[in-house]
Amino acid sequence: MKLEGATYMDIHNAGGGIHSTVQSILKASEDELYTLFKSRLLQLLKSGVTLVECKSGYGVDFQSELKLLRVINRGLRDPEVKSDISVTYCGAHAVPRGKTAKEATEDILTNQIPKLKELCDKGELHIDNIDVFCEKGVFEVEDTKAILKAGQSAGWKLNFHAEEFVRLHSVEMGAELNAIAMSHLEEISDEGIKAMAEKGCVATILPTTAYLLHLKPPPVRKMIEEGVPVALGTDFNPNAYCLSMPFVMNLACVTMGMTMNETLAAATLNSAASLNMSATHGSIEVGKVADAVIVDSPRWQHLVYQMGSTQPTIKHVIKSGQFVYSRE
Repeated sequence: MKLEGATYMDIHNAGGGIHSTVQSILKASEDELYTLFKSRLLQLLKSGVTLVECKSGYGVDFQSELKLLRVINRGLRDPEVKSDISVTYCGAHAVPRGKTAKEATEDILTNQIPKLKELCDKGELHIDNIDVFCEKGVFEVEDTKAILKAGQSAGWKLNFHAEEFVRLHSVEMGAELNAIAMSHLEEISDEGIKAMAEKGCVATILPTTAYLLHLKPPPVRKMIEEGVPVALGTDFNPNAYCLSMPFVMNLACVTMGMTMNETLAAATLNSAASLNMSATHGSIEVGKVADAVIVDSPRWQHLVYQMGSTQPTIKHVIKSGQFVYSRE
């Protein structure tokens, strides 16, 4: 449908997109999901990624969201997983079929978040962040605000979808709530940029999604000039199957006018900041986690320049001072 010209929301409203993935999640076992999850973490590691934000969001109902969060949490305990993981609950990713947005919001507020918090309090589950797909026809600003505030009360950081397709002024709301980060931002207003700069909110830019959905690029240059810290993400999901941060950096340079140095900061220190982890991750400094990538090329810029393949470029990946990947 996408290649035939259908928009993201056309596909969503026709029962595709997130709704289609939800059906696959219902059918899959936790072991099947974990096998896929672990293999994708390894692919990311080989492309130099040692800190990953992993979200739920494709379960929608409580039991399926809990299944996804358990899968992600399993990665936290698996000694074979070398990546650090930041866990994000995104129960408000789509309105379940047969429910209104208000009904879905009420279920999240009175059922899902309280039960998840209880599991976290017991030490049976770990969640770092909460995300909401704030969009016209999905979860609009007031519902999003209520969910984010409930997540904040549960002790989770706010890191949510904002201003992707329609300008709802959700960024201003997120800044008011002191969100750590907001993502997408294709339709952000000048006032929203100022609000993010004033509060130090990180703008997580997702070039793969803008590219695949033929969206206008977010105003990254204006964000940088106004003092907004800009991060980059792969937005790996069924709509954007990309596990290569160097390719994302290339897209950011070509489609969004970022310099290579800006993409390096955006893919490392600022990405760590978007997860509230820049005090320990994202740069090589005394006292921080010793993560590094050893590049086999004349200049580090070849990571970005050699579009589409990192294998010839990345020789070693170091995690916490240990070699966790070496090119054969």
